[in-house]
Amino acid sequence: MRILIAEDDKRLLKSLVHIFEMNHYAVDGVDNGVDAFDYASTDEYDGIVLDIMMPGMDGVTLLKKLRATGITTPALFLTAKAEIEQRIEGLDAGADDYLPKPFVTAELLARVRAMLRRKDHFTPDMLTFGALSLNRSTYELVVDGNNQSLSGKEFQVMEMLMQNPGAIVTAEQLITHIWGWDTSVDTSVLWVHISNIRKKLEVLSAPVAIKFVRNAGYVLEATV
Repeated sequence: MRILIAEDDKRLLKSLVHIFEMNHYAVDGVDNGVDAFDYASTDEYDGIVLDIMMPGMDGVTLLKKLRATGITTPALFLTAKAEIEQRIEGLDAGADDYLPKPFVTAELLARVRAMLRRKDHFTPDMLTFGALSLNRSTYELVVDGNNQSLSGKEFQVMEMLMQNPGAIVTAEQLITHIWGWDTSVDTSVLWVHISNIRKKLEVLSAPVAIKFVRNAGYVLEATV
């Protein structure tokens, strides 16, 4: 697995490169957003670990630009900004996960492994529910030839719902499936991803909806 790390603190960057190399990853490290964008644009990485506050280009802007060009490489934010607003901003930009500083090395590695899991289980085919399709090759929602790209976590949420159409999937099932049984992720993070998916379904005028069933979970239903 090849990882790109973007961190403007040179001491921390050196430590991160060492941590990942010691755990058998191929690693490139950069200390500014401009270089990070150039490296990531090659689409040669399995995952990206990046800070939000960087010179040249901040991490959120960087990730938005990458997603706009079709780069779907899973990304994790390392940031000192632990407030929920910054977490949501990063997730809305297309991040798959976040980890506030200071962090424990074991948790960082566990989160990166979880982030990369979707590549390990890559299956190039389509899921279909009515007029809506989920392209497992490109991580896109497709309706009548129009498409919307999904982040890694959005893709995993939608994949699970489309594998169980019409059935209630609990928040606990989604969180455990996507982040692992020992995760500290709570339902607010899941809600952000589902909210993002709903917006993309609206853009596509998809004849389906993700409905919340109180005290039960979420269900994918046809609307026509």
